[in-house]
Amino acid sequence: MEAFVLGCGGMMPLPGRHLTSVLLRREGDLFLFDCGEGTQVSLRRLNLKWKKISAIFISHTHADHVTGLPGILMLSSQVDRDEPLYIYGPPRIAEYVETSRRVLDMFINYEIVVREITEAGPVFGEEEFYIRAFPLNHTKPCFGYTLEEYPRPGEFHPEKAEALGVKRGPLWGQLQNGECVQTQDGSTVKPEDVLGPARSGRKFTFVTDTLPCKNIAAEARGSDFFVCEGMFEKALTESAHEKKHMTAGEAARLAVQAQVKKLGLIHYSPRYNDYELRVLEREAREIFPNSVLCRDGAVHPIEFTD
Repeated sequence: MEAFVLGCGGMMPLPGRHLTSVLLRREGDLFLFDCGEGTQVSLRRLNLKWKKISAIFISHTHADHVTGLPGILMLSSQVDRDEPLYIYGPPRIAEYVETSRRVLDMFINYEIVVREITEAGPVFGEEEFYIRAFPLNHTKPCFGYTLEEYPRPGEFHPEKAEALGVKRGPLWGQLQNGECVQTQDGSTVKPEDVLGPARSGRKFTFVTDTLPCKNIAAEARGSDFFVCEGMFEKALTESAHEKKHMTAGEAARLAVQAQVKKLGLIHYSPRYNDYELRVLEREAREIFPNSVLCRDGAVHPIEFTD
């Protein structure tokens, strides 16, 4: 699994800093979190197979998080797409998509399915993982998202299988898939007889445009990569809270509370040039050492830990 930073800026795009957008690639599937201005430029630059985007998750309908969406929808019409494109977001995201299609007279040759979120809970899922939305505290309805994989089967021990009379072949695969099998002498071998303890999956959490909330730490708990807004430095805490945003230090404290493995700061105020962003990184690292600045074009691998 990999997280591609397509844009790390807030409020307005800057040279070399597009507006907030992160693409998550998992086993060939692509999921887009927010779609700020310049998203399609970043996709082209990274040479990603953007036509495989399965779903787009919008945090809220402020312009710096959705202005890239019409371009992505039109771009997707330039390729053969057989599967629907799902868009998830807060109330009025459906109105925004429909109005954009109508006013811009978009040519869309695939199905778009828009689903509005009103409360916390799973919004997208497959056999091996799910994506959950949870409410944040901003100036309008806003949601964070977590992709979490279900635990994986434990390590397979072939020597145990052979000792129990299960010969190498298809039966080994069935045991690894959690199925019981019969040996030639009629005895039953269970998966737990030949597998080690279950192994954890991977977890990614995306949070932006919010005051610190208790539920963020709960939702992000144990995340391998926690992408979180760190828009301002500590000296501007009052201004940040007036606008219902967070400081880098507050993002770091959430990372500590959630016991995440890595924090990626994002959605920086345009008041900071690229050099001055080090202030945000330094303040975060004083609280949570494994903090990094998300930069446009950066790739963050999310590996299995066991």
